[in-house]
Amino acid sequence: MSNRGKNIIYSLLLIAAVLVVMLYRKGKAIEPIRLEGKTMGTSYHVTYFDGKKRNFQKAVDSLLILVNKSISTWDSTAEISVFNRSKRGIGFSLPYFKKPLKVSRDVYQGSSGAYDPTVMPLVNAWGFGPRKITSPDTTEIEEVKKFIGFEKITFDSDSLLKSDPRVQLDFSAIGQGYGADVITDFLKSQGISNMLVEVGGEGMAVGINLQTKESWTLGLVDPQGPEKFIGYIRLENKSFSTSGNYFNYREINGIRYAHTIDPKSGYPVAHQIMSASVFAENCTLADAWATAFMSMGHEKAIEVLKAHPELEACLIWSVPGGAERYVTPGIAAQIEFTNSK
Repeated sequence: MSNRGKNIIYSLLLIAAVLVVMLYRKGKAIEPIRLEGKTMGTSYHVTYFDGKKRNFQKAVDSLLILVNKSISTWDSTAEISVFNRSKRGIGFSLPYFKKPLKVSRDVYQGSSGAYDPTVMPLVNAWGFGPRKITSPDTTEIEEVKKFIGFEKITFDSDSLLKSDPRVQLDFSAIGQGYGADVITDFLKSQGISNMLVEVGGEGMAVGINLQTKESWTLGLVDPQGPEKFIGYIRLENKSFSTSGNYFNYREINGIRYAHTIDPKSGYPVAHQIMSASVFAENCTLADAWATAFMSMGHEKAIEVLKAHPELEACLIWSVPGGAERYVTPGIAAQIEFTNSK
């Protein structure tokens, strides 16, 4: 199944979880405003409470169009696409390119390169981009690795430059999370303090659900059966992002290759980790770290998490006969699993 299919299923499951909680809670109902639409090859859903009953659908759609015009590699006219085709770099024309760059730089450094948005040429070489291949070419992969690395780009408030014309950026790992952040920031600027924003399964839970008078309750997808949940998490003022290899993979000569590419080796990750759910102060950050943890594997990810108390996470990896999980202490009390294992 495609990544788009994964996002649609995850979004539907997430919405269903929220609705179930709403239906079964008691108390005086306060009607929320709900928005939904299409963006970034997936869907978005926004639930918020506003005493003025304002509908921000047009504003949200307009913002997402501008975000796509900045960071969508599927739009040939987007700033990121122009940069990727350029020999030297570009000047910024929209305000939605710099934050993903800044977050990417921080996570690239903090993860020792496990998250690296310059990995796009490798993603394409393995057939996860527009070009479909029948088998990987080891010689090509080794050649492509020569121009992979976030240190090969530089940026300031005005422009973005690259040291090699072949360097390309891809924010698909954090684009949906960033879109959720842009929506959240806009609604906050309008005085909204209780909302759930979700783009393709990634998003922000701000304040509380005024219908239930409790934290927002979301489902955690089971990577062994992504059509169901392994549990539920209660969130306030936290982002949520899950990265997993259970849907997006390719089979070449009978071998299954995960879509997460290790920027260092140039090859798809071969770790036991199946999914990484990350909870942070913003969704761009959570999205980037979720990708980094999938790249580095659960053992290294647990070490990194212990050194980054600002991050919370739930990691799930395969073991003979089943799966194991690790939950950071700061979020453990907010998760209720459907089984005790």
